[in-house]
Amino acid sequence: MIIYQNNAKGFRDSVDNNNIVDEIESAYIIKTGHTVSSNEKRSWNNSMNFMETVMRKAVLPDDCGVLIEYMIPSTSKRIDFIITGQDEKTDKNIVIVELKQWDNAEKTDLEYIVRTFVGGSIREVTHPSYQAFSYKQFLKDMNTSIYSSNINPYSCAYLHNYRKKINEPLVDSFYEPILTDTPVFFSQDAEKLQRFIKKYVGRGNGINISHEIEHGKIKPSKKFIKYVSEIFDGNNVFTLLDEQKVAYSNIIKYAEKAKSKTTILINGGPGTGKSVVAMNSLVSLLKAEKNIKFVAPNASFKEAMLFMLSKNSMYNKTRLKALFSGSMGFYNAYLNEFDVLLVDEAHRLKSKGTYMYKGESQVEDIIRASMINVFFIDDNQRVRPNDEGSIEKIKEIADLYDSKIINIELKAQFRCSGAEGFINWLDHNLQIQDTANYDDWDDKNFEFRVFDDPNDLADRIDELNSKGINARMLAGFAWPWTADRNGNKNAEIFDVSIPEYNFKMPWNSHSNQYSWAVDDSKKDQIGCIHTSQGLEFDYVGVIIGNDLRYNTQNHTLEASYSDYYDATGKQGLKNNPDELSRLIKNIYKVLMSRGIKGCYIFCRDDNLKYYFKSRMNRID
Repeated sequence: MIIYQNNAKGFRDSVDNNNIVDEIESAYIIKTGHTVSSNEKRSWNNSMNFMETVMRKAVLPDDCGVLIEYMIPSTSKRIDFIITGQDEKTDKNIVIVELKQWDNAEKTDLEYIVRTFVGGSIREVTHPSYQAFSYKQFLKDMNTSIYSSNINPYSCAYLHNYRKKINEPLVDSFYEPILTDTPVFFSQDAEKLQRFIKKYVGRGNGINISHEIEHGKIKPSKKFIKYVSEIFDGNNVFTLLDEQKVAYSNIIKYAEKAKSKTTILINGGPGTGKSVVAMNSLVSLLKAEKNIKFVAPNASFKEAMLFMLSKNSMYNKTRLKALFSGSMGFYNAYLNEFDVLLVDEAHRLKSKGTYMYKGESQVEDIIRASMINVFFIDDNQRVRPNDEGSIEKIKEIADLYDSKIINIELKAQFRCSGAEGFINWLDHNLQIQDTANYDDWDDKNFEFRVFDDPNDLADRIDELNSKGINARMLAGFAWPWTADRNGNKNAEIFDVSIPEYNFKMPWNSHSNQYSWAVDDSKKDQIGCIHTSQGLEFDYVGVIIGNDLRYNTQNHTLEASYSDYYDATGKQGLKNNPDELSRLIKNIYKVLMSRGIKGCYIFCRDDNLKYYFKSRMNRID
């Protein structure tokens, strides 16, 4: 979606008449149904005046095209400014200009990452040149007009308020590879920017090019399909086993042959391979040239997948992001805009009122936006009141859209060393549902132990990590998490404190928190449900805080509202202890099922510790 479109003359006239912000705002409201913040309007007013001056002094023809706020589908990302036209060879070109209001920035030691003041504090963000480059790469990979009509995209960044300094951090040699492709222009570089733009669109005739960009469908190019396929080929992490193959085959069949809206429910507990099925389906349907997205409501899971697939290459990660999406951006998608949407961790889809979400129901957004929608789901992994992704809810919305419903169940356990009995044991002894595994399980290959001291538990996880084994500490949200603005940006404050054992550790870092699970430098930090759900490790050490206790009088596990610090997780539940207990028990089931080879736990509540020990015939 493009918010504002005009020719160069119309744009200049609007700026000269001081109408440009009103015109952009009006178009934005009409096309999105939402208002615009005063900060954004000030930003437009400032940046558009600078761009009008640049275009006028570059003497660009009146029939160059101007596109403002190109909204990248299913994301919150928008391309600030695009100019279209032809060069001296009459080649069709576009120039992407990333506009920034910055006046200062710092270099980091992270690839194409800088540090600057945005959103009320100093934050790590992508280099402006890299941001512009990533948008260009998206259009090359995904916009049919770009890759089918021989339109050449170019990119740059313009920091019109920023005076370039001696030894300027933003042009440090560390960033040279991206600067060579996508230059950055500072406030004193207006003439250089004019020459850059004029070189590619100086012959004008850009109106038709603008229309082509606007009407180009978002669909992966053959080059991009080949690129993604090569990443997956031979990757045994995504090999399908047993009933996973059955689920995959059904998804492919319906996605390729269904002629009407279809909703597929893949229901399975932790470790049954839902994500493996989803990733294989993604690649196969991509090869079938479907317009497809992999939707991950959990940002940590999405980041971990991108990290693994990209081999920690920023370039690879950027290209792959075109296929991966969070769940918040489909509220304004067109009906059946996508051929297929694959939704992993669908139980974490959100309802109206969730922070930053502008729609009514993410379940409805996804079903409306796709011909085929596939939900990988486990009702017992919903952990917050606003988690609306349930089988019942999905069926309700599917019926509303006359979508055919296909049910597929995954049962075989591929995590926890195949110890399906351990998962059943968790269900029974966390009192989630009754099973036959109330005191043990058959498979002895999965290690489980209840520790009496949290320091011993942490030492065991450290020992495993020192041997190159992938192990992580996890905990329930039974301690506050100091905000980064209060000096806790990089896990400086040891919030997880158990004074009676002289134990303390920090929560995972606020800085790049969603990479915690794959960042080796953060192994000494404790992860929570929101940074670990959907992921797996060789071993996990789980601290169960006072948010879950064992009542010896009625022999039940009960949540403690005052000891649970996830404000969103307990919203509206102060007088609903049963629902709070259900959600917190789900949280601990998720945390305790993250290990492939083993799980260790410490319970702060002594009654709960003795309870778990009593449920294990082979634990003293």
